[in-house]
Amino acid sequence: MTATTAATEPTAGQTTGGHPQRWLILGVICLAQLTVLLDNTVLSVAIPSLTSELHASTTDIQWMINAYSLVQSGLLLTAGNAADRYGRKKLLAAGLALFGLGSLAAGLAGTTAQLIAARAGMGVGGALLMTTTLAVVMQIFDDSERVKAIALWSTVASLGFAGGPLIGGVILDHFWWGMIFLVNLPVAAVALVAVLKLVPESKNPQGERPDLLGALLSTLGMTAAVYAIITGPEHGWTSAEVLLPAAVGVLVLGAFALWELRTPHPMLDMHFFRNQKFVGAVAGSILVVFGMGGSLFLLTQHLQFVLGYEPLEAGLRMAPLALTIVALNLTGIGPRIVTRLGTPPTVVLGMTLVAGGLTSIALLGGGTDGSYGGMLLGLLLMGGGIAVSSPAMANAIMSAIPPEKAGVGAGVNGTLAEFGNGLGVAVLGAVLNARFATLVAVTATSLPAALAAAGTDAERAGISDAFASGLQASQLVGAIAVFAGGLLAAALLHRAERSEKRSAAVAAEPDTAAA
Repeated sequence: MTATTAATEPTAGQTTGGHPQRWLILGVICLAQLTVLLDNTVLSVAIPSLTSELHASTTDIQWMINAYSLVQSGLLLTAGNAADRYGRKKLLAAGLALFGLGSLAAGLAGTTAQLIAARAGMGVGGALLMTTTLAVVMQIFDDSERVKAIALWSTVASLGFAGGPLIGGVILDHFWWGMIFLVNLPVAAVALVAVLKLVPESKNPQGERPDLLGALLSTLGMTAAVYAIITGPEHGWTSAEVLLPAAVGVLVLGAFALWELRTPHPMLDMHFFRNQKFVGAVAGSILVVFGMGGSLFLLTQHLQFVLGYEPLEAGLRMAPLALTIVALNLTGIGPRIVTRLGTPPTVVLGMTLVAGGLTSIALLGGGTDGSYGGMLLGLLLMGGGIAVSSPAMANAIMSAIPPEKAGVGAGVNGTLAEFGNGLGVAVLGAVLNARFATLVAVTATSLPAALAAAGTDAERAGISDAFASGLQASQLVGAIAVFAGGLLAAALLHRAERSEKRSAAVAAEPDTAAA
């Protein structure tokens, strides 16, 4: 066998559980992924430093954050397709190198324009890493251990989300803002060496030619759609600044779908969406991230602006969610639930817990009296639900896609996470703003601005109460959406499993008759 392992061929040792060094390789790629995910949130705590030292405006800060997210989300499908064609190990190594170089440029940036450009470069590396890590997991683990491996891989995403503000706060307590980027360099270097030494190469054995037009359309369409979602709260959902990119995104993604149906070598086979297992997992994945992303975005504001916690203190109070996910998946409880109950019941259980967590936060932890108990209960329930449901749905998505398309499958999974997170922030934020506007007659566009404009303590208290009421309404909307989505996803997955069993039984009948 050559050094390049075809996606459909077993690597050495696969008959006894996969690649012989699979757990060490998993640790390496999770380390690489954690670095990327931390940079999604770590910048939030450095905003005051960037404002004072680089004289960054509000627009500059928004582009520092958005440049990374826009580039990464826009390139996920293209990066996954490139990994399938040219080799997942090669693209993983390239992603680490680009991410490291981008981090170096960001840490040494002397102007806001340089930092924005460096963040965009980091987004390219991040897209390559996000798609290749999950694709490699699918290649080196067999069916008996894959759910557990994906659970550990999913755990890293939660650590990255919750750990960014904590790590950023600790670094900024001792160093200047550039260290939040330069700390990536030794991690990226170690991970790059380990990838080159340990990770086996794999790619699509058919060697399909690249779908260049599909790559262009998917990148432009996703970038426009994500831009509209993340800038909606700032410009207003009916403004031209939002409606124009939203329309461009819809039109371009529609053109992408039509092209993929016609081209002989599609980047994303649209026939995947005829697979009920794939569609059910897609629906569930979007809604889990929808509830978690929107809820945590609003809770972070509530903890800081209403309850008065510093960023590091707020991050510590959000940590139970990530710790619950880590505890359940590292101990193997989450994967065992999937194995024993099956995917559809596990999805129902997980989504019900997430919905229950959102409800607890809304009814018990959304006030202005400083109560944390209801919020803690909600975070624990959400953590349990995410630990159970996310690996099950990620495994369902990846198992519904042919092994030789594992990179594209990982790109779809990553795109869903970006889309669901942005949609959650947009929709739940809109619910909060609508409720807030009906309770308080202010012209300010944000809670801090409204509090600053208030003339008396009574006015400020009324504004805080109105924001808390809006938070409660938004969390309840999220809970309903997550619970209903869980039932829908489970129903589709159950129907898909029944269909697969019937097909297997029909296929076995000729063999039985011949015997």
